[in-house]
Amino acid sequence: MNTYRIIDANINRVSEGLRVIEDIERFIFEKEKIAKEIREIRHLVRKCFKSPQLLQNRNSNTDIGLKISQNTTLDKKEDIDSLLISNFKRVEEGLRSIEECLKILEYYQESKIYEKLRFSVYSLEKKVFIKALPRTDIYGITGERFSKGRTNIEVVKDMINAGIKIIQYREKDKSKREKYEDCVAIRELTKKEEITFIVNDDIDIAILVGADGIHIGQDDIPIEEVKQIAPNMIIGLSTHNSEQAIHAVKAGANYIGVGPIFKTTTKEDTEHSQGLNYLKWVSENIGIPYVAIGGIKEENIASVKEHGGQYYAMISELTSADSMSEKVKSIREILKEEEE
Repeated sequence: MNTYRIIDANINRVSEGLRVIEDIERFIFEKEKIAKEIREIRHLVRKCFKSPQLLQNRNSNTDIGLKISQNTTLDKKEDIDSLLISNFKRVEEGLRSIEECLKILEYYQESKIYEKLRFSVYSLEKKVFIKALPRTDIYGITGERFSKGRTNIEVVKDMINAGIKIIQYREKDKSKREKYEDCVAIRELTKKEEITFIVNDDIDIAILVGADGIHIGQDDIPIEEVKQIAPNMIIGLSTHNSEQAIHAVKAGANYIGVGPIFKTTTKEDTEHSQGLNYLKWVSENIGIPYVAIGGIKEENIASVKEHGGQYYAMISELTSADSMSEKVKSIREILKEEEE
């Protein structure tokens, strides 16, 4: 029956497409969790429907699809992104075809399994392509001069062990070489633990070490140009008022910095901000993620939460802590209390 032939062809098509995506995520981007998730879906595609009718109705020798494919250039790929996009579409369309064909063969329960797999692939596609901050709370920032003699590498290890999921490298007084060497080491640590790694200001270093993102200020290279240089990176932009926030969204920022919320000693010549009032405005008017920054500490973070805080950037409060894990635990307990 030709309906079985359609299912057989699409099980093969979906599995092959998933294999391409899995290999890219595994060998090029080294995303272990995503590669594992894809592998599990690929195995389910093969296992969830088995029938001798599949092989019995296979007829590769007379399949007109081969001739069509060999005489077209529509499947031409120019880069990794186009290869990923085309294979995701192949997988999604193939799953829908399997799902519908199983229904008319009265394998309704099996069709619902493939429907669920299709929606899992939609979610995976978003994970792969959407450049976004992970859902978390604390946004850790390095600052060696506040770290009580510890190196940035030691501090980053403490941040990771404390459960911080976003770490930004920020150093204003080091040479390019020193910053590059720091970032190479930090990228290795964060990549292993799948921590989002952001580099402040130094776009060249961010690109060279393969960081997840770059954070820039109002006086840096325009975000539109940064997106051209680093199209596959998360790009954050510091903002200090509603006008800058609106422009950042229109320009394509993946997230914005909001502040300074309070007076801070970690950054000189900070632009004026209405602090908590500005944060409140952002929480009510801006649709992309936003990170509150500037003087945020354990004793005032509750008020930041009350005014719409989403992510909380901290430098000296974390880097100068005698115990990073205890500090993070204490901060998260306050944030949890504010939610209750």
